[in-house]
This record gives sequence, C-alpha cells and structure tokens, in this order.
Amino acid sequence: MDIQDIKNRFGIIGNSHLLNHAIDVARQVAPTDISVLIQGESGAGKEVFSHIIHQLSSRKHGSFIAVNCGAIPEGTIDSELFGHEKGSFTGAHEARKGYFEVVDGGTIFLDEVGELPMNTQARLLRVLESGEYIRVGSSKVQKTNVRVVAATNVDVYEAVKKGKFREDLYYRLNTVPLRVPALRERKEDIYLLFRKFVVDFTDKYRSPHVQLTADAQQLLTEYSWPGNVRQLKNIAEQIAVLEKERIVDANILRKYLPDEHKVSTLPMTFKDQSKDDFSERDILYKVLFDMKKDMVDLKKLVVELIQNGVDSSSFDQNAPYINQLYQEVSPVPAHLYNEELNSRPTIIHNPAVSNNYMPLDTQDVEEVEESLSLVEKESDLIKKALKKYKGKRKAAAQELGISERTLYRKIKDLNLE
Repeated sequence: MDIQDIKNRFGIIGNSHLLNHAIDVARQVAPTDISVLIQGESGAGKEVFSHIIHQLSSRKHGSFIAVNCGAIPEGTIDSELFGHEKGSFTGAHEARKGYFEVVDGGTIFLDEVGELPMNTQARLLRVLESGEYIRVGSSKVQKTNVRVVAATNVDVYEAVKKGKFREDLYYRLNTVPLRVPALRERKEDIYLLFRKFVVDFTDKYRSPHVQLTADAQQLLTEYSWPGNVRQLKNIAEQIAVLEKERIVDANILRKYLPDEHKVSTLPMTFKDQSKDDFSERDILYKVLFDMKKDMVDLKKLVVELIQNGVDSSSFDQNAPYINQLYQEVSPVPAHLYNEELNSRPTIIHNPAVSNNYMPLDTQDVEEVEESLSLVEKESDLIKKALKKYKGKRKAAAQELGISERTLYRKIKDLNLE
C-alpha cells in the first residue's frame, strides 16, 4: 500500500514532505513488532498514526485500545493498565482485568506516556522487555503479547535529564521515533484542510458554503496554529455555523483567530511538580499526623494535671489551650467539655503532707486511672445533653453544636438508645 492509498483510507489530507515522511515511517514499521514513540504537538494527529500502525500490522484482527495516561489518576493507573485482585485496595470489590490483559494479541496506544508515574514506568518496562506483568495485589506473574505504541507532546528527553522519566524506558519505547509535523510546518496543507472541514460542516449543518478571499487565505497560511489541526477544525466549524457572510475576507477571519501574542508556540516541556504540589493522599497524611500530634499533646496535658494534682486556677490558666485542642479533635462544643471538667472534685496537692500520713478515708484506696477515650467523653456529653433537655434530641443537638442527623447517628453508633 503506497502513501496515497494510506491517506485515502485514513482520511489524511496534505502533500507536505514532512507529512509524507511520517506516513512512510509508519508504513515501514507497521509489519514489525517494534515499539514506536510518536512525538508531536497536541492536536497534530498522533492517534491517527497509531491506527495506521495497527491496521497495517499482523495484529489488525486483534484488539486496539487507546489509553490517555494523563487523564487517569496516579492512584489507579496501575490497576487500569495491569488489573487488580479482589480486596487489593479500598473499593476493589472484585477482581478486574487490566488493559494489557484485555488487549492480549493486539495493540495498545499509550497517549501522553510522559505523564506516567515512575512506579508505573518500571512496570511498563518489564512488559516491554519480557511481556510479564503482575496484577495489583497479586504475586502471580502473568504473560501478555501486546504491541505498545506510545505518544507524547512533551520533551521526554528533558524529563529523562531531570530524573522524571526512566532513561531505559525512553530508549525502549523510542526504538523507532516517528515525528508528526506541526501544522505551521506544513503551510501548503493548511488551506486544503480548511476547505475540507468547511465543506463537511456546511453539509452537516445545512448552511451555505463558505469561500475565502485571497487575503484571507494568506492570513490562514501565515497564522502559527498553536492548536494545530484540532484548532483549524474548530475555527472552520465556527465560521460554518456562526458567520453570516459567505465570502470571508481577512478582516472577518481575524475575528475568529486568537491573538498570536497571547498564545505560546514553544514546545511543551515536561511538567515538573514543585515541592508544594501535594497530592490528595499527601494532604490527607499531613492532616492525620497533625491530629495525632494534637491528641498526644492533649493526653500529656490531662495526664500531667491528674498526676500532679492542681487546683481550679490551673484549669483556668490552661483553658485556652485545652479548648483549642478539644475543638480540633471533637465536634462537641468546648463549653460542655469545660462543664464536665469543672464538675469533677478539685484535687489539692500538699507536698508537706507525707504519703505515709494520708487521711483515713483515702488509705487503702486503689487509684484508678481515668479513661482518656474521646469516645467515652463524647458518649458522656451526649447523655448529659439529652438529660438536660429531657430527651429532646433537637435541643440536645443544638447544645452540642452538631446537626440533629449527626446526633441520631452518634446515638446509634454509641448504643445510647
């Protein structure tokens, strides 16, 4: 199949040398099982070349799947690609096959491969080298026979130098590099593409056909097209639907083109996350550690007060700190917690009195350490609030500073019915 036949089959329009070279590379590499890395700017049409490689290969009767690696969260990308076992993580209610298992014998297209996490890159490298992978939560090695075609719009080599992309994976994927030219590099094709898109959209929306004047064609050709073919197609659709004039000159066309000075045409570099760019998991861990630290501080303070024995003035002195810690770890208002503290008998510590001469009513009494469980404190406070308002839960919820629904749930959870 020659280059023109491939263009006709896959709907490719253009006659530029760079475009023809890219199609020729795809045609030559398709019959092999070599991994291909397709590079090019966003919107240049990289996915079309993955279909060319698959359809002209011996795997054309097998499955083909396109995976956007940048659109899958980091926490689930391994499960999506390699599958998982039942119970391997929260929400894994049943075992699931990954893409490499489903597409066995076919081709998988990994778009935006430069966005893969480092751990996933190591798993992918093992598949490319030995065809082996392991499901998440499993220890059983499985085999797959999948051809990998990858694509990226970032400078992966720069990512390798920064340590954000594995060098061995880069060279394993880049066995045969295939570069899709940007639209501004194939100026002779721009008007052909625009005319094809306009005809398609005017037929689709049953609107009169559009013609460009000579100055409009020149403007169309000289524009940089940072969004490439995708942007050109969008502009053609806007003009076919919105423009009342059917003869479009440069002034009319300019209204639909974004200001070139406001759009960067520089190649995209690999996303380098700063130290302050926390993931949701990192933020959750930080919150949990902070809560644990506050709980430890609160327990130490309460234990110190009980062991040393202090009068009520010490409670008053430490009240702001106690209130702050208690509000951070409990939904119960601090004033109810203070009422509970103040209702306890005051302990007066007199160092002049020896432990051998304790009052008769306190001798031979076993000292019982007070429970510091927040669950028990919460249960006691709810009981007090319900008793205060004679079982009226709405009023008790208002006193506790929580919703009535939350109060019902806590009563059920704590078995306070």
